[in-house]
Amino acid sequence: MKNPIKSRGYMRYTKEALTLLGQMIKLGRKTRKMSEVDFAARAGISRATLQKIEKGDPHVEIGFFFETAHIAGVNLFEVQSNFTTSIENTNNKIALLPQKIRKSIKGTIDDF
Repeated sequence: MKNPIKSRGYMRYTKEALTLLGQMIKLGRKTRKMSEVDFAARAGISRATLQKIEKGDPHVEIGFFFETAHIAGVNLFEVQSNFTTSIENTNNKIALLPQKIRKSIKGTIDDF
């Protein structure tokens, strides 16, 4: 039986975004003159995992992408320095939305 996670397809946007992020991480690593071995050790991952990240493999944990991006100096968000405020603002917006999302009823119900 095939592993369902490995056989899952990804949208072109997702593949291209991961490829770009991987390339940015690789560029940051090389700009800092760090070998794959040294960089992977600093990130607490294996060299093989780093190679997958730099190729944009969608099966690598997102946390590893974030860790390596930070070490490579790749800014993923405009508000890099103050996540706390951004998180609070987002939570405030979420609090204003309905707790449950219901499927909208399409068409007119006119059996009266």
